[in-house]
Amino acid sequence: MRIVITEFISLDGVVQAPGGPDEDREGGFAHGGWSHPYFDPEVVGGAFDDALGKAEALLFGRRTWQTMAAAWPERAGDPFADRMNAIPKYVVSGTLGDADLTWNNTTRIPVGEMVDRIGQLRAADGGDVVVMGSPTLVRALLSAGLVDELRLMVEPVILGGGKSIFPADGGLHPLELVSTAVSPAGVHVCTYRPAARG
Repeated sequence: MRIVITEFISLDGVVQAPGGPDEDREGGFAHGGWSHPYFDPEVVGGAFDDALGKAEALLFGRRTWQTMAAAWPERAGDPFADRMNAIPKYVVSGTLGDADLTWNNTTRIPVGEMVDRIGQLRAADGGDVVVMGSPTLVRALLSAGLVDELRLMVEPVILGGGKSIFPADGGLHPLELVSTAVSPAGVHVCTYRPAARG
């Protein structure tokens, strides 16, 4: 299976709270919902539909999983929502217990077992494991070399600070741009895969 990261991201590398004002105010973040003006169903929506269509599982950090688990189950009847609700889901957490896993088809991965368990997922036969949001998890996956594809929706906005997916570990992570598309609102949908180190 491939680990595929899908993110809305600002020009200054921020991924925090693209969906709504109260999604994540940690650190005093005041721009929740910043991605909405740049969304279009064809290019940006199409990138998400494509990623979800190839997904055989979803992988989340705790905070993103809790946000999604509070939103998607009540949206049954929409094809995208039905797919989100039906697909197997994994959440990496050191605080959630199995009794907290109220969103159907969710399996908990303890933080201390993350690298081994996600490595086992990658070694299994199957399609993609898609990660949305979850910046802390994505940083750890990138640092551990467990990312097979980065699909970034680079939006024409500077947010002036907030959570990032990029590790600050001093490691070199060369990437290859494999496709790009541009929306009418100026969103660049860029797909990267790890490149061979020269």
